[in-house]
Amino acid sequence: MFMKTPMAFLQWLKESFQPISLFASIFLVVLLRFFLKKSRKGKPINLLPSPPKLPIIGNLHQLGNSPHLSLHRLAEKFGPIMFLQLGEIPTVVISSARLAREALKTHDLALSSRPRIFSAQHLFYDCTDVAFSPYGAYWRHIRKICILELLSAKRVQSFSSVREEEVARLIRRVAESYPGTTNLSKMLGLYANDVLCRVAFGRDFSGGGEYDRHGFQKMLEEYQILLGGFSVGDFFPSMEFIHTLTGMKSRLQSTFRRFDQLFDQLLAEHEKGKRETEEQKDLVDVLLDIQKNGSDDQMCLTMDNIKAVILDMFAAGTDTTFITLDWGLTELIMNPKVMEKAQAEVRSIIGERRVVSESDLPQLHYMKAIIKEIFRLHPPAPVLVPRESMEDVDIDGYKIPAKTRFFVNAWAIGRDPESWENPDRFEPERFMGSSIDFKGQHFELIPFGAGRRICPAITFGTASVELALAQLLHSFDWELPPGIRAKDLDMAEVFGITMHRTENLLVIARPRFP
Repeated sequence: MFMKTPMAFLQWLKESFQPISLFASIFLVVLLRFFLKKSRKGKPINLLPSPPKLPIIGNLHQLGNSPHLSLHRLAEKFGPIMFLQLGEIPTVVISSARLAREALKTHDLALSSRPRIFSAQHLFYDCTDVAFSPYGAYWRHIRKICILELLSAKRVQSFSSVREEEVARLIRRVAESYPGTTNLSKMLGLYANDVLCRVAFGRDFSGGGEYDRHGFQKMLEEYQILLGGFSVGDFFPSMEFIHTLTGMKSRLQSTFRRFDQLFDQLLAEHEKGKRETEEQKDLVDVLLDIQKNGSDDQMCLTMDNIKAVILDMFAAGTDTTFITLDWGLTELIMNPKVMEKAQAEVRSIIGERRVVSESDLPQLHYMKAIIKEIFRLHPPAPVLVPRESMEDVDIDGYKIPAKTRFFVNAWAIGRDPESWENPDRFEPERFMGSSIDFKGQHFELIPFGAGRRICPAITFGTASVELALAQLLHSFDWELPPGIRAKDLDMAEVFGITMHRTENLLVIARPRFP
């Protein structure tokens, strides 16, 4: 339910962030009114459909604690393109495949920049990573490095042995828990983290308890929340002190220090132990080589630049794989007929062999359809990383000025009845014989975005998901613990830059092979 009064907004502000005294809340509103009068410039966008606004905060109170759901409900009432005044920030929200195509393809270049989000500035070394860097020469340079050097098809293929070894370790961990209950969410988190850490850093952190000692899970959860893109202070850039009042700044500083110390340790390890051959090199080695030897356009990377890219890989690489597998197994357990069909396909291809190889994956058409359906219903980033227009654009007949923020609700697009029949049902069959894919060409399904700002790690992430899911389907028969039914599972979501389930998935995994 949307909050309709200033006092409701203040209550939401106190509950969503750290508590603020009543005096501070009143003081904040007075200051907002004063500064906003000084900061208003230009003519507001007044032609686009828009819900009613409150003074000062505009539509900010209508975002709620799950903005992807709130924006979806607003779009159902006001249409697939609408205008929101979020504090000081004029914002356009897109919720259909047709308009996403117009924004991310027709106007791709004009909408290729990023707003300077406060949390991203603090966590990503002044936005010098790939995801949050504003459009320009530096972003083109770092994106080129990622596409050609770090995440090329050849590089991803070169890590196939790492994926195979980590999938085997995942299977052993799950098997060892039988006949007891398996916390599958934790197992999948360890797998995703180990694959990423071995590929990027040359070693894993789950051995010897390092994963828990470093507090990786807590670090990743805090990262997800802080980068959700809907912090109140981000919508009042003229009043940076709001981040101090809400406690956001101290949380950012604490999380940044933990990541920075970890990356200092990793870089020191790499400086001591140089790998001699290309086959031995991990992604940090590649970045250090580029820094040392330069690149074609001779734009030098600093250590902070390297750390920013490492954080992109570490957080996004771990999170996307984990979220997709966790939601995927949850949906399969809730839909036993789909599970049986998927297992029958895998087992008919693999036969009595115990191990699925990557060469088997192209034959698993139904499993690939399942993964597409997971991305449709549960995109890892429900609202794509926001864009900011660099020039005036015309979308669906509306004139939208430069410096407007754009949100594309991938979650809503994946459930749009204009694009999908029975949009709320888990039906992988819809993709059998369909050419629709998730690589940015079909705007009904854009979990990784599209255009110039599409996630460059699609190939890497997909490879990690496909092999693990195929092996889990092949090696185990799955059921819920005694007394738990599928309808009892908590499907609540934790909203952030990415979106995972609130509760861990607990299962009984019966090994198929003795």
